[in-house]
Amino acid sequence: MTLERSTPWTARSPASGRVPVLFDTDPGIDDALALALLACHPRFELVAVTTAFGNGPVATTTRNARGLTALYRKDVPVAAGAEGPLRDERRRKDAAHVHGDDGLGGVADRLPAPTRPLDPRPAHQLICDLVNERPGEITLVAVGPFTNLALALAHDPAIAGKVKRVVVMGGAFGLKGHGGNVTPVAEANILADPEAADQVFTAAWPVTIVGLDVTQEAIMREADLAKLRGRGEGAGDLLWQATRHYQQFYDARDGIGGIYAHDASAAAILLVPDAFTLRAGPVRVALEGIATGQTIQDWRGEHGSGTPWSGHPAQQVCVEVDAARVLALFDEIF
Repeated sequence: MTLERSTPWTARSPASGRVPVLFDTDPGIDDALALALLACHPRFELVAVTTAFGNGPVATTTRNARGLTALYRKDVPVAAGAEGPLRDERRRKDAAHVHGDDGLGGVADRLPAPTRPLDPRPAHQLICDLVNERPGEITLVAVGPFTNLALALAHDPAIAGKVKRVVVMGGAFGLKGHGGNVTPVAEANILADPEAADQVFTAAWPVTIVGLDVTQEAIMREADLAKLRGRGEGAGDLLWQATRHYQQFYDARDGIGGIYAHDASAAAILLVPDAFTLRAGPVRVALEGIATGQTIQDWRGEHGSGTPWSGHPAQQVCVEVDAARVLALFDEIF
C-alpha cells in the first residue's frame, strides 16, 4: 500500500497565489462552514456557487447559498442545479432531521438578502462555462450529491481535461472504524446519487476524496464553535446559532460534544495539504444490493483487465488527517 502526503502544489494557483474554486453544495450547516472558509480565507478565489438537492430541496439549498454568499460579502454567481439524482428511483428523504427544515438549523430567515440575481444557467452549464473560460485553473469542490458534476461531464466531456482538480466530501472506506453514516457502508452524498458519484470517480480528471474516514476525525468541539461568536460582522454569530441544531443531533447520536468538520475538510485540504495523508487507486461505487453506495478503492494496484477498476484512473483517498491543523483554519477567517 502506498501512502503519501498531499503535495503543496494543490494549494495555490501559480499565477496569483490564490486558489480559484467553484463550490458545488447543498447548504446545509457544515456546507455553511465550508463556504465561510472558501469565501473568507485570503488564499481562496471563490468564482461561483452551484447548488443541488441533498440536505434539503434545491429551492432551499439555493436560497441558503444566495444568503450565505451575501453574508460573507461575496458577489459571485449562484446557479441552481439538480433537483434529484440521475435515476429518479434513487430519491430519498432529505436531511431535515440533521440540518433543520430550513437547512440551517432555524436561522435561514436571518440571512441577508442576495446581492445579485440568481444566475439563469443551470448549475452544470455554469460549471462548464467557467471551466472553459479558465482552462487548467479552477478546482471544483463538491460537498453534496455529485449530480451536477456528472451532468457537466455529460454536457461537455472535454471539461475533464480542463479542470485543475476535483475535491469531494463523500464516501467512507472503513478506516479507523468509520463506516457509512446512512447505511453501514454508505455515506449520505454517495447514496443520494451513486451513479453520479461513480461517474465522477471514474472520469479522466484528478479527484481527491475526503470521506468520513478523516472528517469524523476532525471534530469541532463546542468551545471551537463558540470562538466564532462576535466575528465576521455577524457571520460568526449566525454560524454559532446554526450549529446549535447540528450539535444537538451529533451529541444525541455520537456524544462528541460538537460537530464533525465534514465539508470544511474538503476546503482545508487545499490550504493545508500536508495535513492529509492520501492513498492512490481507482475508486468505484457499488450500485446495487445491500452495499449500494459503498465506496471501494483498489489500493493494492491489482486493477487488471476485466476487473471493475480496469481502465479507470487512480484517484486519491484521504486516509489520515492532522485534525488540529484543519480546525485552526477557522482562526484565519473573518
